[in-house]
Amino acid sequence: MSFEKVSEMLKKQKRIEGMVRGQSMPHQDMVESLVQKQHLAELHNILAQLPTSEIGNILEALPLDDAQLLWQQVPQDRENNVLWEVSDSRREELVGSREPAFDESQMNAFELIDGKLKQVPIDSRKNLEGIKPIWIDLLGATKAERAYVGAHFGLELPDPGEVTDLEVSSRYHIEENSEIHLHSNFLLDREGNSRSVPVAFILHQGILFSLRNEELPVFRLQRRRARTQVGYVSDCTDVLIDLYGADVEYSADSLEDIYTTLGKVGRQVLSETISDKEAAAILGDIAEEEDLNGRIRGNILDTQRAINFLMRSKTLSSTQFEDAKQILRNIESLNSHTSFLFDKINFLMDATIGFININQNRRINQLTVFGVVFMPINILAGMGGMSEFSMMTQGLPWPLAYAGFTVGAILMGGATYAALKHFENRQAKAGKIVQTREFPQNPPR
Repeated sequence: MSFEKVSEMLKKQKRIEGMVRGQSMPHQDMVESLVQKQHLAELHNILAQLPTSEIGNILEALPLDDAQLLWQQVPQDRENNVLWEVSDSRREELVGSREPAFDESQMNAFELIDGKLKQVPIDSRKNLEGIKPIWIDLLGATKAERAYVGAHFGLELPDPGEVTDLEVSSRYHIEENSEIHLHSNFLLDREGNSRSVPVAFILHQGILFSLRNEELPVFRLQRRRARTQVGYVSDCTDVLIDLYGADVEYSADSLEDIYTTLGKVGRQVLSETISDKEAAAILGDIAEEEDLNGRIRGNILDTQRAINFLMRSKTLSSTQFEDAKQILRNIESLNSHTSFLFDKINFLMDATIGFININQNRRINQLTVFGVVFMPINILAGMGGMSEFSMMTQGLPWPLAYAGFTVGAILMGGATYAALKHFENRQAKAGKIVQTREFPQNPPR
């Protein structure tokens, strides 16, 4: 539909320009310029609404003259992405020897030289020729870039945002050509905003391909270690296992942060007084840490399944097998920590809710005392409004009578309040005596 619309617009543009040029009229150059600007504006509006892949398909299908005219209207910031979508022959017809470039932040290739990983700068397709990497890391690569890299190395690279939607049983498998596919979630905990980032791994002919759409601290750490430490990795499988090991370490660091946060929250909760506003803020902090703890637990369980799959695949060397077993032991220790944190979070949440209930009970108690104190006064007030009160105070001036009535009401309210306080103090003393008997401070030896 878009191709037909663009093709018809280009034909219409040619017809109108031919008609304008074939007529003799005053200010003909100005008219031709206005007509051309109008057509170019229409093309710009259409191209702005089309995805890059569809623009590439239209350029492939159009005749060369029309394709060249349409290419001139492609915005400069989209030219590189569009070039990935057209064939090499059409690209040469449009831009000559210019090749689509890789974004430096999107693709990294690593070769193993003298026991260290050496990063090979990939800024164009020619840079892929002649290198022998053991690891290729694709960050936010487009569909066309993934297709080209996959075709260059003889495999198909998936979109990492789609593969983790598969069932767990389908995330780890071995293809008929011995390709090993693993689709995992890696933890990203940044400034209180934690989430899981899907990552796809493929082991193909001695090369590890990793695909993701977000930068992860685990990958930065792995690149730094492998570049600086001699013998840190020896092949692509070492890189994969170390990435999973670094993810477990990152999860452990996040658990330490949870311990620190819950320690601060615990000191607030166990303080003598806590307002409802503070309790609401504490409940929010506890809920965030509970969500992060659950995400960490799910992340390490996902890593555990991936490591178990690699161990069952019988592709690991003896050293790699021991490294994988050590990662599983670390995961087991983290599982106990997450369980402890869940218990601590539940305790702090129950304690906070208990303080909220205490505050509510205190306010209800105050209202109860207020009502009890004024209940006798209300009775007296009712009696004072009766005609019998006027009969009893007959002969007394009304200011004196009502002054005496007011003094009596105050004395009765004060006596009621004093009686309530005395009753509360006796209950408190009785409770302390019972507690001392059950839990003496200096028990007999």
